[in-house]
Amino acid sequence: MKTRLVRIGNSRGVRLPKPLIEQAGLTEEVELQVRGNTIIIAARKSPRSGWAEAAQRLHAEDGDPMLDAPTPTRFDEAEWQW
Repeated sequence: MKTRLVRIGNSRGVRLPKPLIEQAGLTEEVELQVRGNTIIIAARKSPRSGWAEAAQRLHAEDGDPMLDAPTPTRFDEAEWQW
């Protein structure tokens, strides 16, 4: 699709047709990247996007045990009673 840069103050902008915005899943905030002579406009992902699914896969594969064995403290040994 061919379009033109429009003047916005001292900057330039591109008007995106609504169907393209919806198809790309764009919202109010987007990510911009420059690769060579290409500008990429992408939907902004949440910082923890995909974490829940990754945790579920890890749990299903039994890959989520505690990293370190519990280390008893003075409180555990002397003051706490079960």
